[in-house]
Amino acid sequence: MNETASRYSPPPGTPPLVQLKGIAKYFPGVIANENVDLEVMPGEIHALLGENGAGKSTLMNILTGIYQPDAGEIIIDGYAKEFATPLQAIAAGIGMVHQHFKLVQAFTVAENIHLGWSETPRKASAQILEERTAALAKKFNLQIRPDARISDLSTGEQQRVEILRVLARQARVLVLDEPTAVLTPAEARELFKALREFAAAGNAVIFISHKLDEVLEISDRISILRGGRKIATEETANCNPHMLAKLMVGRDIVLADMRQRPPHAAPVSERPVLSLDSVFALNDAGREALHGISLDIHAGEILGIAGVAGNGQRELSQVLTGMRPVTAGGILMGGKSVEGGNAADFAARGIGHIPEDRLHSGLAPAFSVTVNAVMREYRKPPVSLGGTYRPAAALRLAKEIAAAADVAIPDFGMPIRNLSGGNQQRLVARREMRIANKVLIAAYPSRGLDVGAINTMLRYIVELRDAGAGIVLISEELEELLNLSDRIAVLYEGRIMDVVRNDHADVDEIGLLMGGRKLMEVA
Repeated sequence: MNETASRYSPPPGTPPLVQLKGIAKYFPGVIANENVDLEVMPGEIHALLGENGAGKSTLMNILTGIYQPDAGEIIIDGYAKEFATPLQAIAAGIGMVHQHFKLVQAFTVAENIHLGWSETPRKASAQILEERTAALAKKFNLQIRPDARISDLSTGEQQRVEILRVLARQARVLVLDEPTAVLTPAEARELFKALREFAAAGNAVIFISHKLDEVLEISDRISILRGGRKIATEETANCNPHMLAKLMVGRDIVLADMRQRPPHAAPVSERPVLSLDSVFALNDAGREALHGISLDIHAGEILGIAGVAGNGQRELSQVLTGMRPVTAGGILMGGKSVEGGNAADFAARGIGHIPEDRLHSGLAPAFSVTVNAVMREYRKPPVSLGGTYRPAAALRLAKEIAAAADVAIPDFGMPIRNLSGGNQQRLVARREMRIANKVLIAAYPSRGLDVGAINTMLRYIVELRDAGAGIVLISEELEELLNLSDRIAVLYEGRIMDVVRNDHADVDEIGLLMGGRKLMEVA
């Protein structure tokens, strides 16, 4: 680890805090885990790497009592344990922050933090719970609003609540599944500081991430899974990004030059294909979230949207796709005003949408993979003819989309929630790209993907740009925006601070704009 707190050195002979021996888990047609061994020592931050579907989340779900292994054993502090429920794992000192949130949407932040916690006062007013939550947030440097309802929070804000809820309980083993996916670099640094302090007290962290740089920064050792099996465990000091990427995917990753336009690429159109003219819109709580936004999206270009989570990105993506009405201002497509449209109208006009929250906004979790894959073309031939749904044709189309997305699916009739998060993301992306002949609104399209899948996803987006579609790419990864965008608009508190051409982009200037300031203000 770089920049460590005072390191904890366990006495000689101290057993691993966590030891998994020969763990196996099978689902119909799928080897999720097979013969996996893993040791995590007290004072250690142990990273777990692997492609989407490699078995990382399944292995941690076994450790935390969500799944029971088909073979193998769990040993905590040298003693064999069986966790029939997550409550038993928590009682043994193992806590997990999941990639998909486990929060009660109708409750406040403070209520979620205190729900099911032994230290929650028996009789406490909302004010007391909120004060306790504010103190915890300050302690762990996680900015949240204790009185806000979860349903009113952005994805990034909900992630912070999840992290705080587990940190507050002071588990001895903390499992984090993509914890920084929706955190700013500054927030990630504060989280890393808290994790180092946690480990320095003799605890342990298991850190799942696809971001190789942050894995190299935060971890002591790294274990790599591929196809449900452990490939290697390495000291972090002996690793580099290229080596890790190759271990994860089993081949060299060749990064494409994303900004280079091939000779056949469609030119950037002179006139916008989609425009916002002084648009205002409310959030789910009825408060103004977008304040007079004007934007032009041209065919054949990628317009990047930079900003810290919770500054109106969700509302902007929903306005651009007809999911959220505007309270003032106008939306123009091809120069003509669009009034009273809805999401179906926008999709019919050739606008695709990779949403921020794929599981709840982009998919119907309980429905089959087939239904989810073809839902944008449900009423069109060949899926439907003469108003009659054709299951065989739907299955053929679903298989075609899955093949294009490079997603291996053992059973197209199973609920799509059974797929890994990364495979869900790739399937949604390819489905939306099929209808996006005018514009694709891509909100955090690489979130939760491994290094190989990110490269593939971004290449698909560039190919769509080259085919003549306009792309709106919303991302918190500034490097990603700089590598792909023709122009970058910076969003702060629901306002466009500035739009800069990428060939004139200054990283420091964009960073200031993301914080609501301009270069001249600090000159």
